[in-house]
Amino acid sequence: MAVLAAVALAPVVLVWLRRGTIRYRRETAMALHRAQLEEIERDREEGRLPEEEYQAARLEVQRRLLAADQIPEPEANRAARGLMIATLAAIPVAAVVVFVPSGLPLVPSEPHASVMRQRAAAERQDNALIDRLKQKLAELPPGSPDARQGYLLLGQALVSQNKLHQAARAWHVALTIKFDPTLAAETAEAESEAAGHVTPDAAALFRKALAEAPAQAPWRSLAEQRLREAAVLQSSNGSPPLSGKATGATSRP
Repeated sequence: MAVLAAVALAPVVLVWLRRGTIRYRRETAMALHRAQLEEIERDREEGRLPEEEYQAARLEVQRRLLAADQIPEPEANRAARGLMIATLAAIPVAAVVVFVPSGLPLVPSEPHASVMRQRAAAERQDNALIDRLKQKLAELPPGSPDARQGYLLLGQALVSQNKLHQAARAWHVALTIKFDPTLAAETAEAESEAAGHVTPDAAALFRKALAEAPAQAPWRSLAEQRLREAAVLQSSNGSPPLSGKATGATSRP
């Protein structure tokens, strides 16, 4: 942290130390006119400037030099020097104050094996939840609202594990209990993703969902695009299936 702070502040410190490179208006004007005098002298010595023109040009530059010497310069601001010193000292201190509460520099990085164990444990928990849902569904009366809600939850859990085909089957059961356009579109999308293309059953679900959904349905454009994909696939007569993304994503025909 000290090295990084020093690197970050190095340009400011260098500018502060190199005071000779900072000029005010008066000093800059006088340096310019002195350079003009030297240039006039060289032109005269090399014969490019006649004596009369040399004297006139030299007199004009000297007049400008005297005028530039009268330009007032601002007084040095001693408060600015103190402010810069305080800023240079406060930056690394502030960095430490911000870093220490949330940073843990002495903690070693977590091994890959540990990460994989955590993922495996999370997957086991998800599988246990899915098994409990299936057991609960077997105990519920078929066609009941509770059964429909259970199949909805089961489909969501399966989607989180990227088991799209099984999720589509669970949502199909929920649709037979009560049809919902949004659920139908999600089921058709999951089935299309699982198959790698828009299947005939998925296309039928998309059409039914579009027919019963409101005009403002956010997934309407996706469903229409999927139907165009199905039409292109059917007209191509056996072309490679179209790939897609997760439920709710779009793909290009």
